[in-house]
Amino acid sequence: MKTFSQNKQVLYDFAGLPQTLLLNPGAETNFKYHVGIPLLSGVSFDFGSSQFVLSDLFAVDNIDINDKVASVLNSIDERDYLKINTQIEVLNFGFRLNNKTYLSAGFYEELDAIGYYPKDVLTFLTQGNGDNVFRNINLSEIRYKAELLGVFHLGITKKVNDKLTFGSRFKIYSSAFNLESKNNTGTFSTIQGTNNIYTQYLNNVDLNFKTAGIIRDDEYISDSSIFLNNTLLGGNLGLGLDFGVTYHITPQLQFSGSILDLGYVSYKNDIKNTKVEGDFAFEGLDFPLNNLSSIETWNELTDRFEEEVPVTDDNESYVSWRPTKLNFALKYSFGEKRSEVCYDNSYNDFFTDAVGVQLYSVFRPLSPQLALTGFYQKSLTKKIHTKITYTIDDFSYSNLGAGLSAQLGAVNLYGMIDNILEFKDLSSANSISFQMGINLIFN
Repeated sequence: MKTFSQNKQVLYDFAGLPQTLLLNPGAETNFKYHVGIPLLSGVSFDFGSSQFVLSDLFAVDNIDINDKVASVLNSIDERDYLKINTQIEVLNFGFRLNNKTYLSAGFYEELDAIGYYPKDVLTFLTQGNGDNVFRNINLSEIRYKAELLGVFHLGITKKVNDKLTFGSRFKIYSSAFNLESKNNTGTFSTIQGTNNIYTQYLNNVDLNFKTAGIIRDDEYISDSSIFLNNTLLGGNLGLGLDFGVTYHITPQLQFSGSILDLGYVSYKNDIKNTKVEGDFAFEGLDFPLNNLSSIETWNELTDRFEEEVPVTDDNESYVSWRPTKLNFALKYSFGEKRSEVCYDNSYNDFFTDAVGVQLYSVFRPLSPQLALTGFYQKSLTKKIHTKITYTIDDFSYSNLGAGLSAQLGAVNLYGMIDNILEFKDLSSANSISFQMGINLIFN
């Protein structure tokens, strides 16, 4: 499987930013307290499409659009997908409880969607069944999930000693809406018929489509304020946990790791689920000359279809698991040794340079998705820090990213972009992402 979820490899363990605590609650901090500028402390966007890009269809190259569609359908398979993820921090703040303990909390809104390309279904819709005789159209390829939710979180980071720091974060999810379909079965096939040229079969069809927060009283919700209210503990709720650790193997060699979004959302409100289940065989219709008899024949076919492949709706609650993410990293620090003032007015030594490797994984229904990142960090001054990454993932073997963090008094500004080489032609980009924010950090 390939991911929905944003891999923020540039931000991970970078420059002691407060936002790194959301990627690893066991990350080390070196300040008394922080306050994120509301709605501006953490803004991120991530878009990705495996195999297919916009220019494949819309490039001005004098190629017929039908040939382009056919080429795209030939290139994709059922494991290719389209994803989008955005996050906006509404609140983010933290303070040091004592020399060993740092508390952080906040609230952010997240929109996350992923849809796999159902190659067989798309091929059937664009080409019809005439070119697909004797081929099974696999309906199990229909898989998607989209949700908008608000996340309230409270985290604690504990420094055990100079080597070990660990942390955890408790989350309350408040979902505005959810749409998902998975674990579908069934095929549609066309073969040569006995009583007609062709016979069409629907075999072992079992399709399910779940929605929450979209339909109320059999009407689609159109008031945006309802969705906003549902993200503020007014909708379907769930719980989650994050765990993280940082361990200094030597003064210069560091290991860190985290597990994020180990949780679920229980959907009980504004539910509408649709299920399609059954088998059906169709050899065509032999309409009599009498118009009334023709209508009766068509109605008989419709009634038989509805009986053998019924479409049923229900309002049963369901649980949707969050996509759990894992991070592991090794970092080796070197270069000039510098000191900076700590939260307790002592001095902390750090090295100006570091190199390392990070492994990221997110769990999805088909299989885990992995990304491997190599990185180089450089502190230009005590207040200006940079990071360059090279990532191998589902989208590219040439994914270059860069980040910059600058401290101007108490004001911290940071920004990161990923897939730098793709920004020169966004229509041909398989993936683009960025993060940016403004914090007030007090040492």
